[in-house]
Amino acid sequence: MTPSPEPPPSHVRAAFGARDAEPELIDAGPVWRCGDAAIRPAGKPAEATWVAKTLDTLTVDNLRIGRPLRSTDGRYVVGGWAATKYLSGRAEPRHDEIVEVAVKLHEATEGLPRPRFLDARADVFAIADRCAWGEAGVELDDALGGRLHELLSAYRKPVTGKPQVVHGDLFGNVLFAGDAAPAVIDFKAFWRPAEYGAAIVVVDATSWGGADHSLIQRWSHLAEWPQVLLRATLFRLAVHALHPLSGPKSLVGLERTATKVLELL
Repeated sequence: MTPSPEPPPSHVRAAFGARDAEPELIDAGPVWRCGDAAIRPAGKPAEATWVAKTLDTLTVDNLRIGRPLRSTDGRYVVGGWAATKYLSGRAEPRHDEIVEVAVKLHEATEGLPRPRFLDARADVFAIADRCAWGEAGVELDDALGGRLHELLSAYRKPVTGKPQVVHGDLFGNVLFAGDAAPAVIDFKAFWRPAEYGAAIVVVDATSWGGADHSLIQRWSHLAEWPQVLLRATLFRLAVHALHPLSGPKSLVGLERTATKVLELL
């Protein structure tokens, strides 16, 4: 059993102007609504500060952004927690709209400088990303995706798209509230071609989000789509093989998506 997330302590809530608010876990967490604030764990202060500064100034037409909140003394991170303004909405299976969000968002992030923290990042997702692009070799559990990762890697060809800041985990981080503009509530940064972010959304949606595999074809007009989609599939396979909570059942959808991606190569 996964332990229940712990709410932000009272001094953290007070620092972000929510002293008297009762913490309310959003979905399965780990984000807590505390009045008008959404407070989340921020175990990596440099990365959390970068996300806060980026979301504070980013403007995208027809897109709501989870603007960061500063503490009473001006910090973005307090006691391992960061906060944004709470945005209404919930994750919904509006798959094409989430891909559209990825396209628009990455048009807006094209000019951002490369984050300095990326080189030092060594979490599962950073390692999996490097494996996907052939920049690192890590032993992957064959039964959890490693064997398929090895087979698909043989189909890699060079990608010429210019790297930039992309969001590598949009699926689940885009909220919808009726006819309101979609909301982006967090940012997991990578330094890859813009289409990579959209490709990860497609892989996630078709593997675990209930999307039909025709989603893959509907976005095939994006630049270097077969190869970028292959990298996104390799990324998720590596994450699955490395993540301690993965199991054979959660690999099934990803295997089906990989079969469809192979048809494009």
